[in-house]
Amino acid sequence: MGSKSNKENRTEGVGNLGNLLKKDSKYWNDWRWQLKNRIKTPQGLKKYFKNLTEDEEKGLKLTAEEFPIAVTPYYLSLADPYNPECPIRKQVVPRYSEIDPKIQISCDPNALEEEGEIPHLTHRYPDRVLITLTTMCPVYCRHCMRKRKVGKPERAITEEEFKPIWDYIKKQNQIREVLISGGDPLVLSNEKLFHYIRQLKKIDHIEVIRIGTRTPVILPQRFYDDELLRFLEEISPVWIVTHFNHPKEITEEVSLAVKNIRKTANPVLNQTVLLKGINDNPQTMEELFRGLIRIGVKPYYLFHCDPIYGVVHFRTPIEVGLKIMSHLRGRVSGLAQPIYALDLPHGKGKVVLSPQYLVKKEGRKHYFRNYEGEIVEYEF
Repeated sequence: MGSKSNKENRTEGVGNLGNLLKKDSKYWNDWRWQLKNRIKTPQGLKKYFKNLTEDEEKGLKLTAEEFPIAVTPYYLSLADPYNPECPIRKQVVPRYSEIDPKIQISCDPNALEEEGEIPHLTHRYPDRVLITLTTMCPVYCRHCMRKRKVGKPERAITEEEFKPIWDYIKKQNQIREVLISGGDPLVLSNEKLFHYIRQLKKIDHIEVIRIGTRTPVILPQRFYDDELLRFLEEISPVWIVTHFNHPKEITEEVSLAVKNIRKTANPVLNQTVLLKGINDNPQTMEELFRGLIRIGVKPYYLFHCDPIYGVVHFRTPIEVGLKIMSHLRGRVSGLAQPIYALDLPHGKGKVVLSPQYLVKKEGRKHYFRNYEGEIVEYEF
């Protein structure tokens, strides 16, 4: 299914960014090498990006003290070193906007996902729970809704911490679905990841397991690992829910990763976040969703950006998302159209947002606006 991984501790040119970005390196397709050689310092990013803006300069100096930096050599190689408007660059280079009190003042301190009595477990909806297996990610995205938690420090949960989670789920018969998240659970060793999932599979009333991971996008080499692919085939079906934000992220490496996942008989869904200056226009979203369908990924959700501290500068008006959804209607297959949704404050759940197609009603006559803007009468 994929090429076998090289030995875990190999590294080359850690201090030489030029060497790290050589795709012909014999270690390039080793996911462990990619993780080991993440760029994690302002100095490392400055070696790659040639014309930093004032916002980026201040971000690398000040923001990096509050929110961690990490980016895989692979994902960094997609960024334009000369263009500050590059959508990949905006997702990995810290900016002062993230901590600017004039901008972040509008954040909602209650918007963060809260854990319950059991650490690393969130049980918001009656029939499903979320488990955070680790605080580590291959890339620390600048728009992350959990950026106040991830990477501080980087650690995985222990067996002692997992046991009360398992016991709780086992006792709660109404729980049908488990979302495995983080951080990114795919940074765990195969041994740990397989162990936790096998334990969850032993619970009779669990019908669905979802794995929330951005590795297909930022570390596609993870799915070149034959041992992982054999395991995914063994436990099928699990739902792989990933996170593409821009068509530039759809590469040959990514296409191969998705192909390998699909060979294991597991579906791949995508959740996109609507981000100002990255994907907040209809044409970009259309290209993204068409591209995802082409490689076998179903657009699942388009999330309105949450009012999280450190993320507010990426938010758009809700009308921007509605305009995008209106544009997609009639222009792309229904398979390529996600659900547009936002999280209500205080943990009150998600609501679906949709353009209004029913314009008015007069007796039995209903007037609808179609995708071309034409008003059509329909009698019921």
